[in-house]
Amino acid sequence: MRILILGAGQVGASVAEALSSEANDITIIDQNRESLAQLADHLDVRTLTGNAAYPSVLKEAGIEDCEMLVAVTQSDQTNLVACKIARSLFNVTTRIARLRSPDFLDPVLLSNENFAVDYAICPEQDITDYISKLIEYPEALQVLEFAGGRVVLVAVRAYTGGLLIGKPIRTLREHLPTGIDTRIAAIFREHQPIEPDGHTVVEPGDEVFVLAAAEHMRPVMRELRRMQQPVRRIMIAGGGNIGARIAAQLESRYQIKIVERNRDRAEMIAGKLKDALVLAGEATDENVLIEENIDEMDMFLALTNDDEDNIMAASLAKRLGCKRVLALINRRAYADMVQGGPIDIGLSPAQVSIGPLLSHVRRGDVVRVHSLRRGAAEALELIAHGDMKSSKVVGRRIEELPVIKGVHIGALVRQTEPFDIIGGDGMPRGKTDQRVIIPHHDTVIESGDHVIVFCTRKAQVKEVEKLFQVGFMFF
Repeated sequence: MRILILGAGQVGASVAEALSSEANDITIIDQNRESLAQLADHLDVRTLTGNAAYPSVLKEAGIEDCEMLVAVTQSDQTNLVACKIARSLFNVTTRIARLRSPDFLDPVLLSNENFAVDYAICPEQDITDYISKLIEYPEALQVLEFAGGRVVLVAVRAYTGGLLIGKPIRTLREHLPTGIDTRIAAIFREHQPIEPDGHTVVEPGDEVFVLAAAEHMRPVMRELRRMQQPVRRIMIAGGGNIGARIAAQLESRYQIKIVERNRDRAEMIAGKLKDALVLAGEATDENVLIEENIDEMDMFLALTNDDEDNIMAASLAKRLGCKRVLALINRRAYADMVQGGPIDIGLSPAQVSIGPLLSHVRRGDVVRVHSLRRGAAEALELIAHGDMKSSKVVGRRIEELPVIKGVHIGALVRQTEPFDIIGGDGMPRGKTDQRVIIPHHDTVIESGDHVIVFCTRKAQVKEVEKLFQVGFMFF
């Protein structure tokens, strides 16, 4: 696929890295020569220096032959203008824009008659939603949703003394209440994937990825992790776009404190928030954290624009007694280095926001893509279409599907008659018409099933896409 990426910042670089490894023909436009040179040094991409909103620059970059435009510059206005030009002058099929301001997220403004944006991404909101899920599951390293929230994928660190440690994973079902099923989709041990089967033994320190229906995840987590107390008190370092968004989204449910170094910014945030306490100060100052009772906080979120400050503040908060700390880290190498030490979660914002974008690049009917382990692995939600004549998966048992090493089908979501959702405590949780099926070797995939596939290595994604594509006939 010929793809034109506008913007060589963190998001643009992550998109380019994810897509250049999949035999796509990629050109990147940016006004910063140094950023483009760094990308060209380690990626197989073409680069062009210029203003991405100029038709002449877009034409020079080859937009006339482009199949997809990904506008992710720092300027909403540039991204919107580029999408409009791409449709009106060059008839580009798919146009994706990064929009930071909620003022532009109006379907009428984004329609073909106006700015012609097919899909708008807001990385700040994606990160806000992602962190909110981590707060709901404080034991987790990652929490990802599929099928509109019906299925949850949680990554946890196995701990010494856990019920499953030293036992085959097939014994997990023996501990679960009747009617609750789960699938360990993957295990990473010392950063290497382990092919899980019923005989695989979980070891302390393993990173375990677990799939289950949303209402069943709590009892499943109790088997794998020592449950922490629910989060009630949160301290946020940094009142920028992300910090302010999270505070606004959570202040009605949690006790929130924000530490912002810029007094004017702190006063502005305080005027917009209703319940959160906003403090002007340095989150890397030990005295500030002690005075604000950091040892009583359930979670500390370091969300400034500076990686080093986030690492220092989160490490300090942990040393001073905060139960769990998260640091937003733009440099992926830093995130890999610090997670698992004093910092519980090192979060790369570009890897969080890239998932929704990838679902529009994948071939076949891909509903959702989640980037895992900072891009090394992926989880996809695909819809199975066709019949036994036109599809390689529909009407076939799991055991009949072609074997792709490192690829596992973790769950199916199937449309059914409405039924009651029963939670892990045995109480009804409402109604749904989507049944979650944890498949076994004899489970048959039906047309219309949402199939959640886990790929331990990103290189396997293309084979999975081909498997689910519908053709006229197969030989």
